[in-house]
Amino acid sequence: MRTTLNIDDDLYREVKATAALRGCSVTSLIEASLREALASSERSILPMPISSRQPGFAEEFLASGIDINDTSAVLGFIDAGENQ
Repeated sequence: MRTTLNIDDDLYREVKATAALRGCSVTSLIEASLREALASSERSILPMPISSRQPGFAEEFLASGIDINDTSAVLGFIDAGENQ
């Protein structure tokens, strides 16, 4: 599919130079970069702490006392769980 993109001049020059050094086209470099970015973003989406046993939040989350309306606190709870 053909499309038109508006890309910053400096960024385009960098992409064009990188493509030349790698021996590929600008199009193939942009396609590969987009695929990598999309795959990376899919991996970074974490499920909410939902219990699979019963509807609602996991007991561990509820026991933490975090206000579910406080996005920062919920994300902090999820991040802390990843680091264990």
